Amino acid sequence: MSSSSGTPESWISSFCSLLGHEYFAEVSEEFIEDDFNLTGLQTQVAMYKEALEMILDVEPEEDDDEDEEEDEEEDESIEGVERIRHNERRNHTRMASDLSVIENSAEMLYGLIHQRFICSRAGIQQMSEKYELGHFGVCPRSYCEQARTLPVGLSDVPGEETVKLFCPSCLDVYVPPNSRFQTVDGAFFGRTFGALFLLTFPEYDLTKRGAEVLAGSRVSDEDKEVTLNGMYKCNIAPGLGNGKIYEPRIYGFRVSEIARSGPRMQWLRDKPEEISDLDEARRFAEDHRDSDDDDESMNLNGRPTRRLRQQRRRHGHGGSPMALEPNGADSGF
Repeated sequence: MSSSSGTPESWISSFCSLLGHEYFAEVSEEFIEDDFNLTGLQTQVAMYKEALEMILDVEPEEDDDEDEEEDEEEDESIEGVERIRHNERRNHTRMASDLSVIENSAEMLYGLIHQRFICSRAGIQQMSEKYELGHFGVCPRSYCEQARTLPVGLSDVPGEETVKLFCPSCLDVYVPPNSRFQTVDGAFFGRTFGALFLLTFPEYDLTKRGAEVLAGSRVSDEDKEVTLNGMYKCNIAPGLGNGKIYEPRIYGFRVSEIARSGPRMQWLRDKPEEISDLDEARRFAEDHRDSDDDDESMNLNGRPTRRLRQQRRRHGHGGSPMALEPNGADSGF
């Protein structure tokens, strides 16, 4: 393939421009050429070397062709010519089948590399540009009001799940609305990217809708006062909570939860009125103020050394010449 400027298009560019591959970022060749970034992929992809050469547009070695030319020069008999023609037909068939296998391996290898690349600094920055432009679509849930979504995988192992769309507004995943995305392997995006993206770019205002998406809106200074686990308060599930959950009603009366048509699993979309209640680490520290002292008093064997020392002092004042050490051995003072 060639681009409009006349220069041949790279394999990576042509792969990302295919129909259904709009979610993919273009992995830089520098990232692929670094062997550290490809650690462990040799055992997961068949014909790994050939697939890597195809991705990097490296011409394969032509040793076999040179050997065939030498054989043609040496053997000029009728039987030799027939043998050469037979070998050419066999090699042509073998090359066609091998090329198909290498192409499939190259797509698999690129997908696994892509999973690692979008978690790097350069890759996640490239995905943020696509996110700002709304390339990944919006949440189909009505109460999310067209919040932008992120492509994620439910598994890091290829062949288990297709790519899904994660909505940071309702914290749920959805099947892409277009069928062309439903054949893309979810492992090519992985389970890490979605959460890592939100922590890397906390300044995105997830509450903005419609035309404000293309404006690249950011969180205002007023909303930056409260942060929780590295995220701003206004960005923590803005599509959940009171007024954001559908309530079934019949003639204006709410349907009971125990009814057949009643709400199911509504607690999954509940949200505390005070967002600070989600900070479990802070709540635990407030409820267990003495826990730090208890942790410091534990030795490697899990035994409270401070209490033993106090008991040892009491035995010493009582005239006892022996005391039990933390390791269980008896020794004198």
